[in-house]
Amino acid sequence: MKCVNFLAAAMVAGLSVLLSAITPTSAAAATSAVAVTNVNMRAGPSTRYPVVITLPARAALTVYGCTANTSWCDVSWGRDRGWVAANYVQVFYRGSTVVVTPTVAPAIGLTVVTFNQAYWNTYYAGRPWYGEWNVYYGGSRSVTTGCNGNGCGAAAVTRGPYGGGRAAAGGCNDDGCGGAAVTRGPYGGGRAAIGGCNDEKCAGAAVTRGPAGNVRVRHGSVTLD
Repeated sequence: MKCVNFLAAAMVAGLSVLLSAITPTSAAAATSAVAVTNVNMRAGPSTRYPVVITLPARAALTVYGCTANTSWCDVSWGRDRGWVAANYVQVFYRGSTVVVTPTVAPAIGLTVVTFNQAYWNTYYAGRPWYGEWNVYYGGSRSVTTGCNGNGCGAAAVTRGPYGGGRAAAGGCNDDGCGGAAVTRGPYGGGRAAIGGCNDEKCAGAAVTRGPAGNVRVRHGSVTLD
């Protein structure tokens, strides 16, 4: 029974991650801003994404949040929605207008927002480049699976659009099942995890390293009755 509960918890966690990837994110609050100069609004947080519209200087914007490193902000202008480099977005802060920076963004209530395919589907259906998500997003994934006389296994390598990546492998044989994964974040953090089950016990361990160098180690096991 403990093994069933353990696997159920893992499935719930996995579903939560999946739902976050397919649901548009929204910031807690929006902030008024202006474009510093003529600047392109793009369909994603990078210059490799297509141009949605070119904003005129001093265009009145609504800002919904920015990326984790505050390099790009999710904005709207009229009926258009997209991403503008943060150093071209000016907000009112402490009595003056300043560009959005990692210090200014949280101070005025701008939260971190993520970019995913749900965002693309919500705002760009009907655009000439709408069907080219995979071309612009830039991530990649390769998967290998197989079985032999000793058991079955699979491995996958995923590369994110901003430099992060993940490698995972797992398999089962007559003695049990196990898996391992290594994740590297785009800003220097990372995580390594390993786990497995046999007829007597399930166990796992993980080491997480933040982008600032802080390290956390977690481990545990469950004995199967």
